[in-house]
Amino acid sequence: MNFEILITKRVRTRRLKDGVIKQARWVLNYKDPRTGRRRQEFRPTRDAAQARKAELIASVLANNYSDLRAVPTVAKACAHWLEEKASRVKPSTLATAKVTISHIVGPFLIGTREQRDEWRRTGRVPKGTKLLGTLGHIKISELTTAQIRIWHREVATLCGAYTANRARSHLKSILALAEEDFGVRTARMPVDLGTRRARQRKAILSPEQITKVIEAAQLDPEQGLYYAFPFLAGTRPSEQLGLLWSEVNFDKGTIHICRVQERDGSLSEMTKTEAGTREIPMGPLLGEMLLAWRERCPRKDGQLHRVFGGPGRLQPWPKPRIAGGGALLYQNFRRRYWEPIFKKLELPYCTPHAARHAYVSVMQAQGIEVALVSKIVGHANPNVTLGIYSQAVRGGEAAVAALERAYSGQATTGG
Repeated sequence: MNFEILITKRVRTRRLKDGVIKQARWVLNYKDPRTGRRRQEFRPTRDAAQARKAELIASVLANNYSDLRAVPTVAKACAHWLEEKASRVKPSTLATAKVTISHIVGPFLIGTREQRDEWRRTGRVPKGTKLLGTLGHIKISELTTAQIRIWHREVATLCGAYTANRARSHLKSILALAEEDFGVRTARMPVDLGTRRARQRKAILSPEQITKVIEAAQLDPEQGLYYAFPFLAGTRPSEQLGLLWSEVNFDKGTIHICRVQERDGSLSEMTKTEAGTREIPMGPLLGEMLLAWRERCPRKDGQLHRVFGGPGRLQPWPKPRIAGGGALLYQNFRRRYWEPIFKKLELPYCTPHAARHAYVSVMQAQGIEVALVSKIVGHANPNVTLGIYSQAVRGGEAAVAALERAYSGQATTGG
Protein backbone atom coordinates (compact mmCIF):
# COMPACT_ATOMS: atom_id res chain seq x y z
CA MET A 1 0.00 0.00 0.00
CA ASN A 2 1.43 3.36 -1.03
CA PHE A 3 -0.22 5.82 1.34
CA GLU A 4 1.87 8.58 2.87
CA ILE A 5 0.93 11.48 5.15
CA LEU A 6 3.30 14.37 5.60
CA ILE A 7 2.91 16.57 8.69
CA THR A 8 4.27 20.10 8.47
CA LYS A 9 4.17 23.11 10.76
CA ARG A 10 2.71 26.34 9.47
CA VAL A 11 3.05 29.62 11.35
CA ARG A 12 0.70 32.45 10.47
CA THR A 13 1.41 36.04 11.50
CA ARG A 14 -1.55 38.28 12.22
CA ARG A 15 -1.38 42.01 12.85
CA LEU A 16 -4.02 43.20 15.29
CA LYS A 17 -4.61 46.53 16.98
CA ASP A 18 -3.22 45.11 20.17
CA GLY A 19 -0.04 44.02 18.44
CA VAL A 20 1.39 41.20 16.32
CA ILE A 21 0.62 37.59 17.20
CA LYS A 22 1.86 34.37 15.68
CA GLN A 23 -0.45 31.35 15.33
CA ALA A 24 1.00 27.88 14.71
CA ARG A 25 -0.94 25.07 13.05
CA TRP A 26 0.02 21.54 12.06
CA VAL A 27 -0.94 20.47 8.54
CA LEU A 28 -1.55 16.93 7.27
CA ASN A 29 -0.77 16.61 3.56
CA TYR A 30 -1.80 13.43 1.75
CA LYS A 31 -3.43 12.05 -1.39
CA ASP A 32 -6.90 10.59 -0.90
CA PRO A 33 -6.60 6.91 -1.98
CA ARG A 34 -10.22 6.87 -3.15
CA THR A 35 -10.13 9.93 -5.40
CA GLY A 36 -6.44 10.60 -5.98
CA ARG A 37 -6.91 14.24 -5.03
CA ARG A 38 -4.56 16.15 -2.76
CA ARG A 39 -5.97 16.86 0.70
CA GLN A 40 -4.95 19.11 3.58
CA GLU A 41 -6.20 18.98 7.15
CA PHE A 42 -5.29 21.38 9.94
CA ARG A 43 -4.82 20.61 13.62
CA PRO A 44 -3.89 23.00 16.46
CA THR A 45 -1.16 20.78 17.99
CA ARG A 46 1.36 18.23 16.83
CA ASP A 47 -0.21 15.55 19.04
CA ALA A 48 -3.61 16.17 17.45
CA ALA A 49 -2.05 15.91 13.99
CA GLN A 50 -0.34 12.62 14.88
CA ALA A 51 -3.63 11.22 16.23
CA ARG A 52 -5.41 12.17 13.02
CA LYS A 53 -2.63 10.55 10.97
CA ALA A 54 -3.06 7.28 12.86
CA GLU A 55 -6.82 7.48 12.35
CA LEU A 56 -6.44 7.97 8.58
CA ILE A 57 -4.00 5.08 8.24
CA ALA A 58 -6.32 2.79 10.21
CA SER A 59 -9.22 3.80 7.95
CA VAL A 60 -7.24 3.03 4.80
CA LEU A 61 -6.21 -0.37 6.16
CA ALA A 62 -9.78 -1.21 7.22
CA ASN A 63 -11.20 -0.34 3.81
CA ASN A 64 -8.37 -2.04 1.93
CA TYR A 65 -7.62 1.02 -0.19
CA SER A 66 -4.45 0.53 -2.19
CA ASP A 67 -4.16 3.50 -4.46
CA LEU A 68 -6.03 5.39 -7.13
CA ARG A 69 -6.43 2.19 -9.13
CA ALA A 70 -9.13 1.20 -6.61
CA VAL A 71 -11.43 3.85 -8.07
CA PRO A 72 -13.86 1.94 -10.32
CA THR A 73 -14.49 2.63 -13.95
CA VAL A 74 -17.95 3.54 -15.19
CA ALA A 75 -18.35 -0.07 -16.34
CA LYS A 76 -17.57 -1.42 -12.85
CA ALA A 77 -19.86 1.15 -11.26
CA CYS A 78 -22.64 -0.03 -13.59
CA ALA A 79 -22.01 -3.66 -12.63
CA HIS A 80 -22.07 -2.66 -8.93
CA TRP A 81 -25.41 -0.88 -9.44
CA LEU A 82 -26.92 -3.89 -11.24
CA GLU A 83 -25.71 -6.21 -8.48
CA GLU A 84 -27.33 -3.99 -5.87
CA LYS A 85 -30.61 -3.97 -7.83
CA ALA A 86 -30.68 -7.69 -8.56
CA SER A 87 -32.43 -8.75 -5.37
CA ARG A 88 -34.82 -5.79 -5.32
CA VAL A 89 -36.47 -5.87 -8.74
CA LYS A 90 -37.98 -8.63 -10.80
CA PRO A 91 -35.83 -10.35 -13.46
CA SER A 92 -37.53 -8.76 -16.46
CA THR A 93 -37.00 -5.27 -15.01
CA LEU A 94 -33.34 -6.09 -14.41
CA ALA A 95 -32.95 -7.40 -17.96
CA THR A 96 -34.40 -4.15 -19.35
CA ALA A 97 -31.97 -2.14 -17.21
CA LYS A 98 -29.05 -4.16 -18.57
CA VAL A 99 -30.06 -3.31 -22.14
CA THR A 100 -30.26 0.38 -21.26
CA ILE A 101 -26.92 0.32 -19.46
CA SER A 102 -25.25 -1.23 -22.50
CA HIS A 103 -25.56 2.24 -24.06
CA ILE A 104 -23.48 3.61 -21.17
CA VAL A 105 -20.81 0.94 -20.94
CA GLY A 106 -20.36 0.28 -24.64
CA PRO A 107 -19.00 -0.44 -27.05
CA PHE A 108 -21.90 0.49 -29.32
CA LEU A 109 -22.27 -0.54 -32.96
CA ILE A 110 -22.88 2.25 -35.47
CA GLY A 111 -25.25 0.76 -38.00
CA THR A 112 -28.85 -0.23 -38.57
CA ARG A 113 -31.02 -1.88 -35.93
CA GLU A 114 -30.74 -5.17 -37.78
CA GLN A 115 -26.95 -4.92 -37.80
CA ARG A 116 -26.90 -4.18 -34.07
CA ASP A 117 -29.14 -7.20 -33.42
CA GLU A 118 -26.81 -9.36 -35.53
CA TRP A 119 -23.78 -8.11 -33.60
CA ARG A 120 -25.38 -8.85 -30.23
CA ARG A 121 -26.43 -12.29 -31.40
CA THR A 122 -23.19 -13.39 -33.07
CA GLY A 123 -20.52 -11.14 -31.60
CA ARG A 124 -19.22 -10.36 -35.10
CA VAL A 125 -19.05 -6.80 -36.37
CA PRO A 126 -21.01 -6.61 -39.67
CA LYS A 127 -19.18 -5.30 -42.71
CA GLY A 128 -19.45 -1.55 -43.20
CA THR A 129 -20.05 -0.79 -39.50
CA LYS A 130 -17.80 0.24 -36.64
CA LEU A 131 -17.84 0.19 -32.87
CA LEU A 132 -18.20 3.40 -30.92
CA GLY A 133 -16.57 3.54 -27.50
CA THR A 134 -18.75 5.05 -24.80
CA LEU A 135 -18.07 5.76 -21.11
CA GLY A 136 -17.31 2.30 -19.75
CA HIS A 137 -13.49 2.59 -19.68
CA ILE A 138 -13.40 5.96 -17.86
CA LYS A 139 -12.77 6.07 -14.11
CA ILE A 140 -15.70 7.68 -12.36
CA SER A 141 -13.38 10.17 -10.66
CA GLU A 142 -12.18 11.34 -14.09
CA LEU A 143 -15.56 11.45 -15.81
CA THR A 144 -16.52 15.03 -16.70
CA THR A 145 -19.81 16.75 -17.33
CA ALA A 146 -18.69 17.58 -20.86
CA GLN A 147 -18.06 13.88 -21.61
CA ILE A 148 -21.52 12.99 -20.38
CA ARG A 149 -23.06 15.68 -22.61
CA ILE A 150 -21.17 14.45 -25.69
CA TRP A 151 -22.12 10.83 -24.92
CA HIS A 152 -25.80 11.73 -24.51
CA ARG A 153 -25.81 13.58 -27.83
CA GLU A 154 -24.26 10.59 -29.65
CA VAL A 155 -26.71 8.09 -28.17
CA ALA A 156 -29.65 10.39 -28.98
CA THR A 157 -28.47 10.67 -32.59
CA LEU A 158 -27.90 6.93 -33.02
CA CYS A 159 -30.71 5.47 -30.91
CA GLY A 160 -33.23 8.24 -30.32
CA ALA A 161 -33.95 10.74 -27.56
CA TYR A 162 -35.99 8.28 -25.49
CA THR A 163 -33.13 5.77 -25.24
CA ALA A 164 -30.62 8.51 -24.47
CA ASN A 165 -32.76 9.96 -21.69
CA ARG A 166 -33.38 6.54 -20.17
CA ALA A 167 -29.65 5.83 -20.17
CA ARG A 168 -28.93 9.25 -18.65
CA SER A 169 -31.42 8.58 -15.86
CA HIS A 170 -29.72 5.25 -15.10
CA LEU A 171 -26.27 6.88 -15.19
CA LYS A 172 -27.40 9.46 -12.63
CA SER A 173 -28.44 6.69 -10.23
CA ILE A 174 -25.25 4.73 -10.90
CA LEU A 175 -22.99 7.67 -10.11
CA ALA A 176 -24.99 8.53 -6.98
CA LEU A 177 -24.57 4.97 -5.66
CA ALA A 178 -20.85 5.05 -6.51
CA GLU A 179 -20.41 8.22 -4.49
CA GLU A 180 -22.02 6.55 -1.48
CA ASP A 181 -20.27 3.18 -1.68
CA PHE A 182 -16.83 4.18 -2.99
CA GLY A 183 -16.53 7.64 -1.45
CA VAL A 184 -15.63 9.18 -4.81
CA ARG A 185 -16.83 12.55 -6.00
CA THR A 186 -18.38 12.27 -9.45
CA ALA A 187 -19.23 14.75 -12.17
CA ARG A 188 -22.45 16.75 -12.10
CA MET A 189 -25.07 15.65 -14.59
CA PRO A 190 -25.39 18.16 -17.45
CA VAL A 191 -28.47 20.31 -17.74
CA ASP A 192 -30.36 21.50 -20.80
CA LEU A 193 -29.62 18.51 -23.02
CA GLY A 194 -31.99 19.70 -25.70
CA THR A 195 -35.69 20.22 -25.82
CA ARG A 196 -37.61 17.17 -24.66
CA ARG A 197 -40.51 15.98 -26.68
CA ALA A 198 -43.79 16.29 -24.88
CA ARG A 199 -44.72 12.97 -23.33
CA GLN A 200 -47.79 11.61 -25.02
CA ARG A 201 -50.48 10.94 -22.48
CA LYS A 202 -52.36 7.69 -22.56
CA ALA A 203 -56.02 8.07 -23.39
CA ILE A 204 -58.06 7.60 -20.23
CA LEU A 205 -61.80 7.36 -19.72
CA SER A 206 -63.85 9.94 -17.89
CA PRO A 207 -65.59 8.97 -14.62
CA GLU A 208 -68.91 8.74 -16.51
CA GLN A 209 -67.40 6.35 -19.05
CA ILE A 210 -65.79 4.26 -16.32
CA THR A 211 -69.19 4.01 -14.63
CA LYS A 212 -70.57 2.41 -17.80
CA VAL A 213 -67.75 -0.17 -17.73
CA ILE A 214 -68.41 -0.98 -14.05
CA GLU A 215 -72.16 -1.29 -14.61
CA ALA A 216 -71.57 -3.65 -17.53
CA ALA A 217 -69.19 -5.70 -15.39
CA GLN A 218 -71.80 -6.13 -12.66
CA LEU A 219 -74.13 -7.67 -15.26
CA ASP A 220 -71.38 -9.93 -16.63
CA PRO A 221 -70.68 -12.66 -14.02
CA GLU A 222 -68.20 -14.56 -16.22
CA GLN A 223 -65.89 -11.81 -17.46
CA GLY A 224 -66.91 -8.59 -15.73
CA LEU A 225 -64.34 -8.60 -12.94
CA TYR A 226 -61.51 -9.10 -15.45
CA TYR A 227 -62.05 -5.69 -17.06
CA ALA A 228 -63.46 -3.84 -14.01
CA PHE A 229 -60.64 -4.73 -11.62
CA PRO A 230 -57.97 -2.26 -12.93
CA PHE A 231 -60.43 0.63 -12.61
CA LEU A 232 -61.31 -0.38 -9.03
CA ALA A 233 -57.84 -1.37 -7.74
CA GLY A 234 -55.33 0.58 -9.85
CA THR A 235 -53.07 -2.43 -10.37
CA ARG A 236 -50.60 -3.08 -13.14
CA PRO A 237 -51.70 -5.81 -15.59
CA SER A 238 -48.89 -8.10 -14.39
CA GLU A 239 -50.06 -7.62 -10.78
CA GLN A 240 -53.67 -8.38 -11.66
CA LEU A 241 -52.85 -11.57 -13.59
CA GLY A 242 -50.47 -12.74 -10.83
CA LEU A 243 -52.96 -12.24 -7.99
CA LEU A 244 -53.81 -15.31 -5.89
CA TRP A 245 -56.90 -15.82 -3.74
CA SER A 246 -54.65 -16.21 -0.69
CA GLU A 247 -53.76 -12.50 -1.03
CA VAL A 248 -57.39 -11.33 -0.92
CA ASN A 249 -58.40 -10.64 2.68
CA PHE A 250 -62.15 -10.10 2.96
CA ASP A 251 -62.01 -9.66 6.74
CA LYS A 252 -59.61 -6.73 6.57
CA GLY A 253 -60.91 -5.47 3.24
CA THR A 254 -57.46 -5.46 1.62
CA ILE A 255 -55.65 -6.98 -1.35
CA HIS A 256 -51.99 -7.82 -0.80
CA ILE A 257 -49.85 -7.25 -3.91
CA CYS A 258 -46.64 -9.24 -3.55
CA ARG A 259 -45.99 -10.90 -6.93
CA VAL A 260 -46.44 -10.44 -10.67
CA GLN A 261 -47.01 -12.67 -13.65
CA GLU A 262 -44.20 -12.77 -16.21
CA ARG A 263 -44.81 -12.72 -19.95
CA ASP A 264 -44.63 -16.51 -20.18
CA GLY A 265 -47.32 -16.92 -17.51
CA SER A 266 -44.99 -17.90 -14.68
CA LEU A 267 -45.27 -16.22 -11.28
CA SER A 268 -42.47 -14.07 -9.93
CA GLU A 269 -42.38 -13.82 -6.14
CA MET A 270 -41.62 -10.11 -6.23
CA THR A 271 -43.17 -6.97 -7.66
CA LYS A 272 -41.79 -4.58 -10.26
CA THR A 273 -40.09 -2.54 -7.53
CA GLU A 274 -39.85 -2.70 -3.73
CA ALA A 275 -42.62 -0.11 -3.44
CA GLY A 276 -44.84 -2.37 -5.55
CA THR A 277 -45.34 -4.71 -2.58
CA ARG A 278 -48.31 -3.11 -0.83
CA GLU A 279 -51.82 -3.39 0.55
CA ILE A 280 -54.67 -2.07 -1.59
CA PRO A 281 -57.88 -1.07 0.20
CA MET A 282 -60.90 -2.96 -1.14
CA GLY A 283 -64.11 -0.96 -1.43
CA PRO A 284 -67.58 -2.47 -0.94
CA LEU A 285 -68.24 -2.70 -4.69
CA LEU A 286 -64.99 -4.50 -5.43
CA GLY A 287 -65.48 -6.74 -2.38
CA GLU A 288 -68.94 -7.81 -3.55
CA MET A 289 -67.70 -8.57 -7.06
CA LEU A 290 -64.76 -10.59 -5.74
CA LEU A 291 -67.00 -12.61 -3.39
CA ALA A 292 -69.38 -13.43 -6.23
CA TRP A 293 -66.49 -14.34 -8.51
CA ARG A 294 -64.89 -16.62 -5.92
CA GLU A 295 -67.96 -18.87 -6.08
CA ARG A 296 -67.68 -19.46 -9.82
CA CYS A 297 -64.07 -18.70 -10.78
CA PRO A 298 -61.80 -21.28 -12.49
CA ARG A 299 -60.05 -23.57 -10.02
CA LYS A 300 -56.70 -25.28 -10.35
CA ASP A 301 -57.06 -28.98 -9.59
CA GLY A 302 -60.34 -28.13 -7.87
CA GLN A 303 -58.74 -25.60 -5.50
CA LEU A 304 -58.82 -21.81 -5.40
CA HIS A 305 -55.57 -20.48 -6.83
CA ARG A 306 -55.42 -17.55 -9.27
CA VAL A 307 -58.06 -14.85 -9.07
CA PHE A 308 -57.80 -14.24 -12.82
CA GLY A 309 -56.92 -17.67 -14.10
CA GLY A 310 -57.50 -19.16 -17.53
CA PRO A 311 -61.18 -19.96 -18.09
CA GLY A 312 -60.93 -23.64 -18.92
CA ARG A 313 -64.11 -25.23 -20.30
CA LEU A 314 -67.37 -23.90 -18.93
CA GLN A 315 -70.10 -26.35 -17.84
CA PRO A 316 -73.70 -25.57 -16.85
CA TRP A 317 -73.90 -23.85 -13.48
CA PRO A 318 -73.17 -24.95 -10.74
CA LYS A 319 -70.85 -27.58 -12.20
CA PRO A 320 -67.12 -26.69 -11.93
CA ARG A 321 -65.08 -25.70 -14.94
CA ILE A 322 -62.81 -28.27 -16.53
CA ALA A 323 -59.01 -27.70 -16.63
CA GLY A 324 -59.26 -24.05 -15.67
CA GLY A 325 -57.36 -21.88 -13.22
CA GLY A 326 -54.01 -21.87 -14.98
CA ALA A 327 -52.09 -18.89 -16.26
CA LEU A 328 -53.90 -16.37 -18.44
CA LEU A 329 -51.36 -14.73 -20.74
CA TYR A 330 -51.52 -10.99 -21.14
CA GLN A 331 -52.21 -11.07 -24.88
CA ASN A 332 -55.14 -13.45 -24.34
CA PHE A 333 -56.44 -11.26 -21.52
CA ARG A 334 -56.48 -8.25 -23.82
CA ARG A 335 -58.02 -10.05 -26.78
CA ARG A 336 -60.70 -12.05 -24.95
CA TYR A 337 -61.62 -9.92 -21.95
CA TRP A 338 -60.42 -6.35 -22.36
CA GLU A 339 -60.88 -5.18 -25.95
CA PRO A 340 -64.41 -6.54 -26.58
CA ILE A 341 -66.05 -4.46 -23.83
CA PHE A 342 -65.01 -1.16 -25.41
CA LYS A 343 -66.49 -2.20 -28.74
CA LYS A 344 -69.65 -3.42 -27.06
CA LEU A 345 -70.16 -0.19 -25.10
CA GLU A 346 -68.92 1.99 -27.99
CA LEU A 347 -66.37 3.68 -25.76
CA PRO A 348 -62.94 5.07 -26.75
CA TYR A 349 -60.35 2.32 -26.38
CA CYS A 350 -57.82 2.58 -23.58
CA THR A 351 -55.15 0.12 -22.53
CA PRO A 352 -55.24 -1.85 -19.26
CA HIS A 353 -52.41 0.32 -17.99
CA ALA A 354 -54.41 3.44 -18.86
CA ALA A 355 -57.06 2.18 -16.42
CA ARG A 356 -54.39 2.54 -13.74
CA HIS A 357 -53.82 6.12 -14.91
CA ALA A 358 -57.54 6.77 -14.62
CA TYR A 359 -57.60 5.28 -11.10
CA VAL A 360 -54.87 7.68 -9.95
CA SER A 361 -56.37 10.70 -11.68
CA VAL A 362 -59.87 10.13 -10.32
CA MET A 363 -58.59 9.63 -6.77
CA GLN A 364 -56.65 12.88 -6.90
CA ALA A 365 -59.60 14.68 -8.46
CA GLN A 366 -61.60 13.59 -5.43
CA GLY A 367 -59.10 15.27 -3.14
CA ILE A 368 -57.06 12.27 -1.96
CA GLU A 369 -53.53 13.46 -1.09
CA VAL A 370 -50.82 12.43 -3.50
CA ALA A 371 -48.72 10.64 -0.83
CA LEU A 372 -51.56 8.23 -0.07
CA VAL A 373 -52.34 7.65 -3.76
CA SER A 374 -48.65 6.99 -4.40
CA LYS A 375 -48.57 4.39 -1.61
CA ILE A 376 -51.72 2.63 -2.84
CA VAL A 377 -50.51 2.30 -6.43
CA GLY A 378 -46.96 1.32 -5.43
CA HIS A 379 -44.82 4.31 -6.42
CA ALA A 380 -41.63 4.83 -4.46
CA ASN A 381 -41.69 8.55 -5.23
CA PRO A 382 -44.89 10.66 -5.19
CA ASN A 383 -43.37 12.79 -7.96
CA VAL A 384 -43.92 9.86 -10.32
CA THR A 385 -47.59 9.91 -9.40
CA LEU A 386 -47.77 13.64 -10.03
CA GLY A 387 -45.64 13.79 -13.16
CA ILE A 388 -46.81 10.79 -15.14
CA TYR A 389 -50.04 9.28 -13.85
CA SER A 390 -52.14 12.31 -12.99
CA GLN A 391 -54.36 13.64 -15.73
CA ALA A 392 -57.25 16.04 -15.66
CA VAL A 393 -60.60 14.27 -15.35
CA ARG A 394 -62.67 17.40 -14.73
CA GLY A 395 -63.21 20.50 -16.79
CA GLY A 396 -62.01 24.00 -16.15
CA GLU A 397 -65.36 24.92 -14.64
CA ALA A 398 -64.66 22.60 -11.71
CA ALA A 399 -61.30 24.31 -11.10
CA VAL A 400 -62.87 27.76 -11.15
CA ALA A 401 -65.66 26.63 -8.82
CA ALA A 402 -63.11 25.21 -6.37
CA LEU A 403 -61.13 28.46 -6.49
CA GLU A 404 -64.24 30.52 -5.79
CA ARG A 405 -65.19 28.25 -2.89
CA ALA A 406 -61.73 28.72 -1.41
CA TYR A 407 -61.85 32.50 -1.77
CA SER A 408 -65.39 32.81 -0.49
CA GLY A 409 -64.47 30.69 2.49
CA GLN A 410 -61.54 32.94 3.28
CA ALA A 411 -63.71 36.03 2.91
CA THR A 412 -66.33 34.61 5.25
CA THR A 413 -63.74 33.66 7.82
CA GLY A 414 -62.07 37.06 7.65
CA GLY A 415 -65.39 38.89 8.03
